[in-house]
Amino acid sequence: MKSIGLLGGMSWESSLEYYRIINQQVRDRLGVLHSAKIVMVSVEFAEIEKLQHQDRWQEAGDILVEAARGIERGGADFLLICTNTMHKLADQVQSGIGIPILHIADATAEKIVASGLKRVGLLATRFTMEENFYKGRLTDHYGLDVLIPGEDDRETVHRVIYDELCTGQILPRSRHSYIEICNQLISRGAEAIILGCTEIGLLVKAADLDVPVFDTTRIHCTAAVDKALSGVGWVSTN
Repeated sequence: MKSIGLLGGMSWESSLEYYRIINQQVRDRLGVLHSAKIVMVSVEFAEIEKLQHQDRWQEAGDILVEAARGIERGGADFLLICTNTMHKLADQVQSGIGIPILHIADATAEKIVASGLKRVGLLATRFTMEENFYKGRLTDHYGLDVLIPGEDDRETVHRVIYDELCTGQILPRSRHSYIEICNQLISRGAEAIILGCTEIGLLVKAADLDVPVFDTTRIHCTAAVDKALSGVGWVSTN
């Protein structure tokens, strides 16, 4: 079994989901007493959030590179950045370490393409929805047509992520707002919805919508377990 590196803390609410889902999947595949080999570093999110909103991305990247190097020194075979937004800095992080990054957008896009879908709606932080580092990767590398909410709805989605989900608040009114925003994207032709922030899966579930829902947290975790267990030639007797 390969060791999974988790660069977390952005926020710890979703990093907790990464740890839980990965270990549950290893247990389900290999047997009841099995768990994942994980090397994790969790950064201080308040520091990162401040740099994000001050457009000081290079400094945020320096923090992530240092954390990623710690994960590499800890013996991880590959790395997950446990947040969609900070994949804006994936190239900077990758250039600072010698182990590969398992990119969340690639794992998600591969799942969508395998489902035969083409036009998708994206809910995420304002950075992820409005900038090209994520949408562009989905379009240029995988041929997906990505729809985003209108300006006011983008602000609502962004605010709920930072003010509520990252602080552990799961509020029914926000769930209702997100579902309405998703349905507007569906009315514009979205064949599926990407939950493009690792906290959104805490609020919106697949059963809430009439189209497929791609939860990037769960997809990223599944891809990590697939990679960690590739080549494992034994079967649990548990």
